[in-house]
Amino acid sequence: MSHVVDFEHVSTEGLESSPVAAALAGLRANEARYYRNKFGHVFATDAADEAAETVEWVHGILREERDLVISSRPLEACAFEVDGTRMAYVFYESGLSVNVMYGIADGSKRAVGFKLSQGMAVPAELAERFKFARQKSKLAGEIRGTYFVIKGEH
Repeated sequence: MSHVVDFEHVSTEGLESSPVAAALAGLRANEARYYRNKFGHVFATDAADEAAETVEWVHGILREERDLVISSRPLEACAFEVDGTRMAYVFYESGLSVNVMYGIADGSKRAVGFKLSQGMAVPAELAERFKFARQKSKLAGEIRGTYFVIKGEH
């Protein structure tokens, strides 16, 4: 069953097993606020096992593009389309959020973004490969993020 993410009353629902559940909930709420304000889209997530197709699509892109496997357990995921772009998010128990922005039209922007919840260490699988920039968020505290451009078709 889908869970609509409330960015005014941040909840750890679905993320309770994360050691940084409150920060991860803030990160998830930060994303919900962005999509509501920019696109009028209601951000809703499902348990990862209910969104297995989305999780596998994201994991397939990570494997094929960068030979990456995320070691943390996925807790929640969602997929939706806004403004000609297919979006997918996977939120992991470690506090990591991975999102895929995949422009539907040929030649449009396609990228994978990684965001780290406040209080979590950089995952070993990402530490040597990416540098993370910092940004402040009222909902999530300090977010560290990075991305790479998708080159293939998925």
